[in-house]
This record gives sequence, C-alpha cells and structure tokens, in this order.
Amino acid sequence: MRITLRTRIYLSMLAIILVSFVVTGITAINNYRRQNQEYHESRLSRKEEAVNQSLAYYLEQRGGDIPQDSIVGVFSDKICELSDIHNLPINLFNLEGNLVISSDARMFSEDGIPNEIDYTILKQLSTGNNRAVIEKTIAGKPYLLAYWYFRNHENKPIAITNVPYFEEEESNQDELQAFLNGLIRVYLVLFIAAGILAYFLSNYITKSLQAIADKLRTVDIAKKNEPIIWKGDDEIGALVNEYNRMLNEAEKSAELLAKSERESAWREMAKQVAHEIKNPLTPMKLRVQHLLRAWDDKAPDFDEKLRRVSDTLIEQIDTLSNIANEFSNFAKMPKAISEKTDLSSAIQSSIELFTSAENGIIEFQNNCNTAYIIADREQLLRVFTNLIKNAIQAIPSNQEGKIVITLNAVSDKYEVRVKDNGEGISESQKAKIFVPNFTTKSTGTGLGLAMVQNIVDQTGGSITFESILGRGTTFFLYFPPFQDTGSSL
Repeated sequence: MRITLRTRIYLSMLAIILVSFVVTGITAINNYRRQNQEYHESRLSRKEEAVNQSLAYYLEQRGGDIPQDSIVGVFSDKICELSDIHNLPINLFNLEGNLVISSDARMFSEDGIPNEIDYTILKQLSTGNNRAVIEKTIAGKPYLLAYWYFRNHENKPIAITNVPYFEEEESNQDELQAFLNGLIRVYLVLFIAAGILAYFLSNYITKSLQAIADKLRTVDIAKKNEPIIWKGDDEIGALVNEYNRMLNEAEKSAELLAKSERESAWREMAKQVAHEIKNPLTPMKLRVQHLLRAWDDKAPDFDEKLRRVSDTLIEQIDTLSNIANEFSNFAKMPKAISEKTDLSSAIQSSIELFTSAENGIIEFQNNCNTAYIIADREQLLRVFTNLIKNAIQAIPSNQEGKIVITLNAVSDKYEVRVKDNGEGISESQKAKIFVPNFTTKSTGTGLGLAMVQNIVDQTGGSITFESILGRGTTFFLYFPPFQDTGSSL
C-alpha cells in the first residue's frame, strides 16, 4: 500500500508522541512507587521515634533506669497504651532476644511472627547499629520488622524494642491503580490534542511540497513553462531553485530535440521522395529502350507499342510530377485521394512497366470480373510497382525468374497475391521487413515496404507475407470492396 509523505510525517509524529507517553508513564509509575516506599519508610521511622520517646519519657519518670527483671511489671500496661495511641503493635525483647512483653500476643501464634530475635539482628545491634530492619513475608503478608535498643539514662541497653509494620499491599495497589487511571485520562486528552496538532503540522509541512507537485503536473515540454516563485531561503527553496534550473535545461533539451526531429523528418522525407522518384525510372528506361529496338527492327506493331509506352510513361511522369509538386509546396508526401478505383487496372498498369524485364516473367491471373475499391490510384501504382520491383530484385541473375500476380475474391475482400521464386527472406529478417530504413539489399533506402504497408492500411486493407528461404516469397494484400456500385464479389 502506498503511503503519502504527509501520512508518514503524521504517523511519525504520533509514534513519537506515543513513545514519549510510554517513557514518561513508566518514569511516573517508578517515581510513584519509589515515593510511596519512601513515604511508608518515613512513616515507620516517625512512629518508631514516637514510641521510643514515649518509652524513654516513661522510664525517665521512673528514675531513668530499672532492672531487666522489672520490665514486665513496669511496662506491661504502658506498652498496650502506646500501641493504642500509635495504632501499632509494640513488643519488648530481652537482650538475649526472647519476647518479654507484647501489645498483641496473637500475632505470634496466628500471624506467625517469630517470638525470638534472629541471631543476625542481635549481631547488627551489638556491633553498633542503632536500628535493624528486615523484610519478611509471613502467612502471605509482607512485614517490616524494626528492632532497636531501649536504653536507660546512662545509654545502656536494657531491652530490645520491636515494631512489626504490615505493608498493606492491597491498599498500595488501589492507590497505584487510581494513579494510573488519572494518568491515562490525562494522557488520552493530551494524545487527542497532540494528534490534532500533528495533523495540522503535517499538512503545513507538506503544503509547500503539494504546491510544487501541482506545478509539476502542469509542466508540458511542448509549451513555455513558468518557473515557481519561492520567497523562503530554506530546503523547499533549494528544491524550487533546482526545479527551475532543471526546467530551463529541459526547455533547451526540448528545443534541441525538436530541431533534431525536424532534421531527421526532413532526411526521412527526402529519402522517401527520392525512393518514390527513382522506383519507376529504371522500368521507364527499359520501356524506352525496348521501344527503340522495336523502331530499329521496324516492328509491324510499333504504333501500338508506342501508344502503350507513351500512356505508361505519361502516367508515371504525372505521378512523379505530383510527388515533386506536393513536396515542394507542403514538404510532405501527397495526401491520398480516395475514390472508386479499378484494382485490376492498377495492377495491369504496374505490370506494363516491367514487361521487358530481362530475368523475370510476370504473369497476371485475374479471377474477378470487376474489382473496385476505395483508394488513391497513384498510390496503388506505387504499391504494386514496389512489390514487383522487389520480386525481380529477389531473383538471382543466374535463375529464370517467374512472378505470378493473382487477384481473387476471398470472403468479403479482394485478395492480391504477388509471388516470386526468388531467394526468400530469412527468419531473422521477417520481423523487420516492414520497418522503415530496413532493407535486405545492398542498395535502396528500405522505405519501400514500409510505404506499401502504410498505403494499404489507409485503404482499410492489410498486408502479410509468407517466405521460404531459397524458394521464394508471397505477399498477400487484402482490400475491402467498394460497396455502393452494386457489384458483388
């Protein structure tokens, strides 16, 4: 699927926004958890300090010191009172780590809190640590167990105070969920606003590119194109300047190409005109020479031959004159004058030019009573003149040539076959036979068969061929009949 530049920019902006939201969201959640942990630790420290100060104050009222075996009697009621005030269980252990007083003895039996202090805790306290805290999960509940020495007025430890602090995980999860819900709502609003802003920004960024694209669509190499005016000196301006430079170069190239095409067209036209003029000259020369021999031989039918040769020469001279006049006046081949034309007569007139060919016997088999088509007679003459001349030139000089031209009515068309027994056409040459400037001969321009195909196409007909190398070639020409004469095939 093709994605436009504007869409890619828009999607990229949305992706950046989403990534930033995810990063800031993860950071916010981690900060929340860290702050929540710090809050609970600070809360526990404050409660510990309050409990410790209350015990120290009560001890100070009792003289600042009591024997260890009097702790139970002195503090049993006070411990419960402080527990109710601070809403926190309080336990006192002797210096050996054994429980002596608890504000809630059930926690040891029901919750599974140990009633003896672990050796590692005792070691930490005895080595100078003011406080030791361990985390334990007891009966599926997370606990923080804080221990510190309860000291007399001489700063000597007389007992070990313990405060078990239960971390309310469900409460923490509820708080975190509430925080996330609020964060998601804020992010959703921000994402919608950012998406709308990104949409307008992407449109603004690509607006100038769209203007250039619209301008490029109007470029016509055959016309004068106006350059794009851009006032900004930015990347778009650099692109516009490059476009204007390429536009100027393209116009220069177009002028050179047009000039080259005109020169090429004139050369091709000159070749075709020369080809059309030269085609009938050789048979006309042969006809004149044949007439001169008849004159020298005092042929009894000289008058008839003179008349036929004169008619043929006059017709061909008129054709050449028309070509020259049209080329001179309009620098192009004469336009076809479509009219009712006798196909068999045009074939016969073309054959008349070559009746004196030295190595070719031309045979015309007319199998139609009438054969009228819509065509230009002069152009038809050029068609059959070219085909007959090519057939003669395809026959080797050491071989007796035979050219058979057949006119038949086939289905709803007239078929003309021009068959020779010449050298034939190779497979590699068959695909190029109607290509302009292609020729199998050492002389000639290669325009003859291309011109033949063009003329036949203009009549609404078609031309094909079959050829066997070494045995000859047959051209098949098909012409639609003239419909309004009442004649039938």
